[in-house]
Amino acid sequence: MTRNERVGENLNRALHEVMAAHDDTFLIGEDVLDPYGGAFNISKGLSDRFGDRVLTTPISENAILGVANGLALTGNKPIAEMMFGDFITLAFDQIVNFSAKSVSMYGTRHPMHLVVRCPVGGRRGYGPTHSQSPQKHFLGVPDLHLFELSPFHDTSAVLAGMVELGAPCVFFEDKVLYTERTHRREAGPVGGLFSLDFVGEEPFPVARLAIEGVDEPDLVLIAPGGLAHRAVEAARALFLSHEIACEIYVPARLYPFDAKVLAEPVARAGRVCVVDDAPPGGSWGGEVAQQLYTHCWDALRAPVRLVHSADAVIPTALHLEENVLVSSDSLGLALRELAQ
Repeated sequence: MTRNERVGENLNRALHEVMAAHDDTFLIGEDVLDPYGGAFNISKGLSDRFGDRVLTTPISENAILGVANGLALTGNKPIAEMMFGDFITLAFDQIVNFSAKSVSMYGTRHPMHLVVRCPVGGRRGYGPTHSQSPQKHFLGVPDLHLFELSPFHDTSAVLAGMVELGAPCVFFEDKVLYTERTHRREAGPVGGLFSLDFVGEEPFPVARLAIEGVDEPDLVLIAPGGLAHRAVEAARALFLSHEIACEIYVPARLYPFDAKVLAEPVARAGRVCVVDDAPPGGSWGGEVAQQLYTHCWDALRAPVRLVHSADAVIPTALHLEENVLVSSDSLGLALRELAQ
C-alpha cells in the first residue's frame, strides 16, 4: 500500500498487478470496459491495458458466472464482477452448485481459481435492493471461501492469495470503503489511539488494533472490514468517555474462519462482541460466536454479544437507513452494556 492511498485505489492496483502476473486471468462483468471501468470505477484502466482479457457482458449475473465457471474449469483464473453484490443471488446456483462443487465432485480435486467481486453495504441511500450485505447466504458451502475488503490489509496480497487458492472465492467490498484511506502500520495510530499489527498466517492474517499501553483489554470486538471504521469510532469513544479499553480484530477471510487464532485475547478480556452488517439470523456473527463458545467457554465472563442491523429491509431515505444499519453509536451502546 502506498501512503494515503484510498481503499478503491488499492483494490484497482491489486487487480492490475494480478492480471499482469497471470496471463490466464480474465475480468468479466457489466460495463467493465474503459472509460467506465465498472459502476464504481474499480476496474478502470484494465481493458486499455489488457485488451481482450477484460470482457464486458449483457445484464445477466447467471451468465457472467457461467462463463467464469467455464474459464476456471479449463484452468484459467477469472475474476467476475457483480455490479452490485445484491445481484449475486441471481448467480447463486452457478456459485453453490457449480463453482464450489467442481473442486471435488469429479473424483480428484480440481482447482477452481475463481474470484467473484461484490460491492455491498448501505449508507449511500441506494435502497432495499442495492444496499444489502448478503455474506451469510454463502456460509457453510464446502470449498467456497468468503473474504471482505479491509482498510488495514494490503489488497494486493489478499487478492493474489485468493487467485492462487484453487477454490472459488467471493470478495465482499463495502462500497463506502472505496473512498476511505488505507492505513499502514508506519502511518501511526489508527484513530489517533490504536496501534496496528497482525495475527495469523499470510496471506490472510487478522488485523489487530490495540490501545497502546493497555495489556489487559476490557473487551474484544470482532468486525469485518466494512465495519472497521465504525468499530474504531465506537471503541475510541468508549475509551475516551468511559475508560473502557477495547481490542479490535478485523479478518481478511470471513469463512472458513478459525476462531482459535483469537482464543488468547478473548481469554484475557473475557468479554467479546461480534458485529455484522447483516440482519440477525444465520449470520457470520453467529458462526463466529459459536466457535468462540467452543474454544473459549471457560474464559468467558459474559455471553458473546452479537450486534446486527435491524430485521428490516434497508430504506432509501438516509435518515431511515441510519435506523436500520449498524452505526458507531449503536455499536458503542452495545459495548458499554457488555462491559458492565
